[in-house]
Amino acid sequence: MDARIDGFVSSEEELAEVLKSASAQKVCAVDTEADSLHRYRESLCLIQFAWDDQSVLIDPLAVQDLKLLVDYMRDREVWMHGADYDMTMLRREFDALPGDVFDTQIGVRLLGLRQFGLANLVEHYFDVKLSKSSQKADWGKRPLSEKMIEYALNDVRYLLPMAEKIVEELKELGRYEWFVESCEVAKERVLERDETKDDPWRIQGSGRLDRAGLHFLNALWYWRDKEAMRWDRPTFMVATNRQLIDWAQVLADDKRLELPHHYRPDRRRRFEAMVKDAREVSKEHYPHRLRGLRRRRDKDFDSRLDELLKRRNSVAEDLGIEGSVIASRGMLEALAARDEGAVDAFMNWQRQCLDLG
Repeated sequence: MDARIDGFVSSEEELAEVLKSASAQKVCAVDTEADSLHRYRESLCLIQFAWDDQSVLIDPLAVQDLKLLVDYMRDREVWMHGADYDMTMLRREFDALPGDVFDTQIGVRLLGLRQFGLANLVEHYFDVKLSKSSQKADWGKRPLSEKMIEYALNDVRYLLPMAEKIVEELKELGRYEWFVESCEVAKERVLERDETKDDPWRIQGSGRLDRAGLHFLNALWYWRDKEAMRWDRPTFMVATNRQLIDWAQVLADDKRLELPHHYRPDRRRRFEAMVKDAREVSKEHYPHRLRGLRRRRDKDFDSRLDELLKRRNSVAEDLGIEGSVIASRGMLEALAARDEGAVDAFMNWQRQCLDLG
């Protein structure tokens, strides 16, 4: 076998060679790396691919056309770990997902493992300790260091043998069908997810701001976005979401705001100009607070919720898994409030566990 097959794939010819070697396999493992910690716009920088006992790194920054890989995965059983992120990246890049995606993380949670990071599982199943030294590496840089290459390959090297062990354990416990349904639903959620937001500035925590606070948060959010774009860095490197919320409140209260000491003079000038413009906007144009879903909490709501929580926790204890795997508190609150369609949020196996009919 060509030595390139166990290494770095950086051309369409090499990709074709790899996929030809893997053509007889119906199962493969995939992982992805992006540069979200280092760039303004997140890009897919690396695809780790494994089949049988082989593993390679595919460079999407060098391979211009990855259609062969997309077509290959469409007809395969693809294993990932923490698949939501990787499926999201693949959908953005190719507007498509593999035909069948199975997630080792979902599998081990159904088995009752409480530590389900990849390194935890590799140590659990193979008694091998993986290095985490490249977790925050810049995957957009070339060439990759030997340490980064080893780290990336380890993300897929163990997935297929681990998958065999997980499937065997799930079948022994009668939970394999639960696993398949859970993976199917996870894939559907990624495909149905709307990644566009009308008001992207309404970040977590904004609900506690009044209209003035929301107005300044809006201005701050777009100022930060422009600064990050200018700098070509992630927005959190300009200011965190928590800082934006705090600053919006300070500005709404008309108090003095102390900017971080490391801000350059030009960034400070643009900040002050933004604040000046925001203060000139008439209050009647301030954004309104969103009205959240108000649940009908009748006199029996708390008792119904308490009963549902007890039932879930009892079932979870009997199964040896976390209660949140069976149902989140939010799902149970919707049931207790008798919201329309609340039962539909549960998978079939979850309904069976909770005897929801």
